[in-house]
Amino acid sequence: MLRPFLIVVAAGAMLLGASAAVSAPKIKMEPVVSGLNQPLAMVETPDGRMFVIEQWGRVMVVEDGELQGTPLLDIRNLIIDRHPDFDERGLLGIALHPEFESNGKFYVAYSGELDFQGDLGQMLWYSHSNVVAEYTVSSDDPNVADPRSGRVLMSTPWPQFNHNGHWIEFGPDGMLYVAMGDGGYANDWGIGHNVLIGNGQDLATPLGKILRIDPETGDAAEGNPFADDEEADPRIFAYGLRNPWRCSFDQGGSNELFCADVQQNSFEEVNIIVAGGNYGWRRMEASKCFNYAEPDNHPADCDKTDLILPIMEYNNCSAKPDGCHGISITGGYVYRGAHKAWDGAYIYGDWSKQFGVRDGQIKIGVQDDDGKWTREEAEVVNMEGNLPYILSFAQDNAGEVYALTSLTTGPVGSLDTIYKITPAE
Repeated sequence: MLRPFLIVVAAGAMLLGASAAVSAPKIKMEPVVSGLNQPLAMVETPDGRMFVIEQWGRVMVVEDGELQGTPLLDIRNLIIDRHPDFDERGLLGIALHPEFESNGKFYVAYSGELDFQGDLGQMLWYSHSNVVAEYTVSSDDPNVADPRSGRVLMSTPWPQFNHNGHWIEFGPDGMLYVAMGDGGYANDWGIGHNVLIGNGQDLATPLGKILRIDPETGDAAEGNPFADDEEADPRIFAYGLRNPWRCSFDQGGSNELFCADVQQNSFEEVNIIVAGGNYGWRRMEASKCFNYAEPDNHPADCDKTDLILPIMEYNNCSAKPDGCHGISITGGYVYRGAHKAWDGAYIYGDWSKQFGVRDGQIKIGVQDDDGKWTREEAEVVNMEGNLPYILSFAQDNAGEVYALTSLTTGPVGSLDTIYKITPAE
């Protein structure tokens, strides 16, 4: 099954007491900037500019609330040709170096031409390579990158066009974290997948993992949990993931790493990622046992030894239409902005409840005093009808949260809008 893009929603209005959420929280989505093409991530510079990536291969600049005409970076020539109606490849991630203000370095993750490695015969059938590269802002213009500064940190051959993951972000430790899907297709099976246990459980491959790398070298960061395992990829920080679409470090608290992981047909899940953690795929789909040969029939029992279960999950409309809440989860952010009643709420969502009709979903997770997370479906009071497809979330330096949306299923035109999530007061 080819799953829709992993996409995010935004929201969160509620009177969040420290321990409980109010049902059907009401929020507003206030337009911030329009005229974009499939915006998939946005970051804020220390001086208040916004860098927005478009799926087809441009990094756009928003300054003083206005979309600038000249892109910061245009790498459309480096990105593989995509299907016009729907594709999961493209420019997928962006991160600013922790010392961006002084060194001007930023990082992008994209789907490039196939870089043959290893088994050439098998890789002739592969789709593309997922690349993480460093660029530097021009010394003459802070809104334009030096295209000659490009430096590839890692390039990973990818079996199918989907399940790329490819969120990137610097952690509080100054290392670069990279989300890697399981390689594509469905059920973690087929060309380029470990036939016995799937890529998610195979520590020899970076697929189905969260990686932690040194941005200077692209190699494994010091202190990674599998650095001493000769049979493991030393870059691995955590494993057992299917398609982690949008992770984020909490700006407050203990800076926990939240990741939404798109599952197969029946469920969707949110995880808190820890060093060395195994999140179950393909032994598990969310908190349920999973059989890749019969993906919709979950075994009653399986080996859950050492697996970390999700903090939240919900029914996927593909296989469980009754009481379902979407078809492709997208991770968001822990709110740390000015509306203190929301402090600590995890704002996330789902691309849509159906593929061919826009029906984006907004969700808010709240942790109670016992550590249990509960989910509420938010109501957007200032928009009539269904929400647009929700592509991603973003968070500014003040802790406010934004929804990146689209009117189409593919990277076509410049019709798309970024909204700020605000209280419905």
